[in-house]
Amino acid sequence: MKIRLGVPKGSLQEASLQLLGRAGLNVFTNGRSYLASTNDSEIECMLIRAQEMARYVEHGALDVGITGLDWVLESGLGVATVADLIYAKQSRGKVRWVLAVPEDSSFQTAKDLDGCTVATELVQVTRKYFAEKNIPVNVEFSWGATEVKPPMLADAIVEVTETGSSLHANRLRIIDTVLESNTQIVANQRAWADPCKRQKIENLALMLCGALHAHGRVGLMLNVRREDLEAVLSVLPALKNPTISTLSNQDWVAVNTIIEESEAWKVIPRLKAAKAQGIVEYPLNKVVM
Repeated sequence: MKIRLGVPKGSLQEASLQLLGRAGLNVFTNGRSYLASTNDSEIECMLIRAQEMARYVEHGALDVGITGLDWVLESGLGVATVADLIYAKQSRGKVRWVLAVPEDSSFQTAKDLDGCTVATELVQVTRKYFAEKNIPVNVEFSWGATEVKPPMLADAIVEVTETGSSLHANRLRIIDTVLESNTQIVANQRAWADPCKRQKIENLALMLCGALHAHGRVGLMLNVRREDLEAVLSVLPALKNPTISTLSNQDWVAVNTIIEESEAWKVIPRLKAAKAQGIVEYPLNKVVM
């Protein structure tokens, strides 16, 4: 049995390949080919634009794909949502499709765009947004460089942003959020109904989610006398309750926990002050919840 996995080509490609690698699935790409091999003989990959992913998954050319919720909704096609993967090109967060207008324009709300032209790649979602507000606008597909369209080629745009820096650089002002989106694993309905393929897809999702949960976190191990344990535990911002194990010397225990990597700088000195010993910080590849 083989499953064919679609990896988003373009802005999400590098982040997706890195995530797959951290999950344990190494993808070997060739710059001249859309096909890629992996270190799992049961998984082969294709590099496909995120905007087209749902189409190929729905048609069965791909069994499973990594794409954005935005492009699934835009396609209107029926695919099975396997898991959310909260990461983007630059961050671990969601992205927003925002309604933006020139900084010096008089537009303050979506209603002010009555009868205006809005440029976007996300045409169907944008049309639905304005239809639900009962605001008649002309929504035009933008082939790229959407931020430079206002005010000469469009009155407003709907564009994706993580930080808003590109919009600000083009002197645009956000007046509303049209859609929040995140990366997802989606599956072909027939593949999802096949027990063997579904198990493989679920295992892939499990490992990818585990790699995401581990990102930015580290493990901590330490030893402490029982009489000082309460003071040590009060310092730890644990993911869940830490694991406490008895050592061969009954007066001592070992503590194992997970913290945000950014917190280690402050936490480790406080643990030392609370009389912890043998403190070890170690990297994490996966945290399976």
